Amino acid sequence: MKPPSKTIVFDLDGTLVDSLPDIIASFQYGLARLGLPVPSDAEVRTRIGPPLEAMYAHFAPEHVPALCALYREHYPRNFTTRSRPYPGVVELLGNLRERGYALAIATTKRTDMARRFVEALGLTSAVDHVQGTDGFPHKPAPDVIHRALAALGTEGLWMVGDTTHDILAGKAAGLRTYAVTWGTHEEAMLATAAPDELQPDLARLLGHLPPLP
Repeated sequence: MKPPSKTIVFDLDGTLVDSLPDIIASFQYGLARLGLPVPSDAEVRTRIGPPLEAMYAHFAPEHVPALCALYREHYPRNFTTRSRPYPGVVELLGNLRERGYALAIATTKRTDMARRFVEALGLTSAVDHVQGTDGFPHKPAPDVIHRALAALGTEGLWMVGDTTHDILAGKAAGLRTYAVTWGTHEEAMLATAAPDELQPDLARLLGHLPPLP
């Protein structure tokens, strides 16, 4: 019997997909609808990574439930307005599959939303499992990574992400970590989490992953 494939775990937003403009626009939409001060794109960007509730709590703690409801109404209708996979991502995922690796997404998005988003972008067939964060600790806790690996019955090798939360979660899960600088957190911030690789793209990942026997 062939042993289970080794797994590469990816964050979704800001790692595989350039989705920040649509996330930011939907985040600002709820605040504007309620007549609340609307933070700048840069202010919202610095808060991306933790759950939506925590993001809104920073700006309008008394309105978090209403704001989350408005976001979840607006975002699914607009989440492909500008969101696209980063250059080379589709090809890289295909290459890793050809080399024999299993591929998982581990995201702070809720699982239902994450799967809808992945499907809308045409990436469902490119990965083996999409795991969201549903009622358990979010990154930097490793729970979402553990659940993704358990769903596949495989051993994890690398966690790939664009925030310190991703890198710290990967370390806590016992994986090597690869940080990309094209997403949410800038290079200097990512460096504070001491990833094994800190790169402007995903090209070097393939160098670490030869074909499996």
